[in-house]
Formats: sequence, C-alpha cells, structure tokens
Amino acid sequence: EECAIREVREETGIEICNVRYVGSQNWPFPAQLMAGFVADYAAGEIVVDTAELEDARWFPIEALPALPPSRSIARWIIDNFK
Repeated sequence: EECAIREVREETGIEICNVRYVGSQNWPFPAQLMAGFVADYAAGEIVVDTAELEDARWFPIEALPALPPSRSIARWIIDNFK
C-alpha cells in the first residue's frame, strides 16, 4: 500500500488513503505483473508527471472513455466500482 500511495503522489500529485489490493494479472511485457489497487481520494489537484504518464483526469462513472478489455484487472476495478 505504501508503494501505491507514493506512486500516485509522484505521478499525479494526488494524495490517497485507505488503499486496498484487489488482484493482479500478467502484463504483456516480459516478466512483469499488473497489480490492481483501489483507494480513496484524500487531497490535491492533478499535476501530471509527463515522464511517467501521458494524462490523468477525473471522470464521472457514467462518462468514462473507452474501457479496457473485460479480462483486465483495470476493467474489473471499473466494473466493481461503487
């Protein structure tokens, strides 16, 4: 959880809390794993670290852009968001 908190802060400027691990899956790059976490927003405004991310934005759940494939951990998190 500490790593997720640090990475979100470093890459987006956002502070999160109440981090929960939800699962993982193989990543298409050799010997890598995608770990899925959910967390609660705590504070901050989005400031993207462009060396790490192309973009970061907030979306209402009903206005999400194209969704990842149904077999992905990212899609599972979105589908189970409450």
